[in-house]
Amino acid sequence: MLVKRRPLHCFFLFMLFFILVSDVHAEEKNEDEEKMALYKKTEAVTLVPWYYLAAIDKYEKNTTKEKSEKLITIDIPETKWYGIGNPSRTNDDRIISLFKGIGKDGNGDNLADPDNNEDVLFTMANYLKKFGRTEQDIKIGLWRFYHRDLTVQTIMNMAKVYQTFGTLDLNNRSFPLPLHANYSYKNTWGDARGFGGRRIHEGTDIFANYGVPVKATTYGVVEIKGWNRFGGWRIGIRDMNNNYHYYAHLNGYKDGIEVGDVVKPGDIIGSVGATGYGPPGTSGKFPPHLHYGMYKDNGYSEWSFDPYPYLKRWERADKHK
Repeated sequence: MLVKRRPLHCFFLFMLFFILVSDVHAEEKNEDEEKMALYKKTEAVTLVPWYYLAAIDKYEKNTTKEKSEKLITIDIPETKWYGIGNPSRTNDDRIISLFKGIGKDGNGDNLADPDNNEDVLFTMANYLKKFGRTEQDIKIGLWRFYHRDLTVQTIMNMAKVYQTFGTLDLNNRSFPLPLHANYSYKNTWGDARGFGGRRIHEGTDIFANYGVPVKATTYGVVEIKGWNRFGGWRIGIRDMNNNYHYYAHLNGYKDGIEVGDVVKPGDIIGSVGATGYGPPGTSGKFPPHLHYGMYKDNGYSEWSFDPYPYLKRWERADKHK
C-alpha cells in the first residue's frame, strides 16, 4: 500500500513562516517596551500621565501619510517647534525659546531636536502641561494643538484604554458573534440600498437569530449609542487604530453599557435584532442580522471601507483559540 507523504519542503516552509511570525511579534514587543520606557521617563519628569503621550503617539502613527521608521511618530510642525520667524532652524534650545518655539531639550544635550524621541515627547508633554494636568486641561491643550474635535475625542478615548489596561499590547481581535451560533454572511459591502434614497451598503450583514449576543471586536471606547433611522438601535466603538466600528439593527444593548465605556475584544455589547428603517422602535422590516461597518479617520476626514476581509480573519483566529 502506498503511503502519501507530505513533501519535506512544506515542513520547512511552515517552520520558516513560524520563525518569521515569531520574530515580528518579538520585534513588536521590544518596540512596545522601548516606547513605554520613554513614556514613563517623560511622565516622571513632567508629571503628564504616560497614557496621554502614548495616545497622541498612536494617533499620529495612525494618521501619518508616509510610513515612518521613527520610534516616536508625533509630528510637531516646524513653525511650532522653532517659532514663527526663526530663520536659522537651529536646534539650540535657547534660540528656539527666543522665537517662542515650543521645541525642548529632553535628553540634556542643550539641543531641541525634532528627530530625537526624548526631545519630541518632552516637548509635547511640556506643551500640554501649560494648560494643566487634569483631564479637562489636557483636552484643552489637545484642541489648541490639533483644532479638531474628533481628534481630541479619539486621543482622549485611546488614553482611557491605555490607562485601563496598562499596556501597549492591545492587538487582540474577536469575531462579533459567537462561533457556535447559527449565522451566515457574505461580502455585501458596496451593494445598492434603496431606503432613504439611493446609496451603497457600507458594511457586512451577518444573519443570525434574534437575541444572539453581539461582541466587541476590538479594544476601544463606546462613542455613540442610540437610535438611528437607518440602523435602528446601534452602537459605535472607536478602536486604537482610528477605526470606527458600527454595530446596527440591534435587538437591545447589554445592561449598563454607556457612551464612554471601555471595551475589549469579546465583551458583550448587545444582541442581534431587526430594528431600523423608521422611527424609534421600528422592527421587523427585514430578517434579523447584525450590520457591521468600519470607518477610517485619517485626521482630516472619515470614510467607510470593506469589513469583510477582517471578519473572515477574526473568524479564523477565533476558531483556533
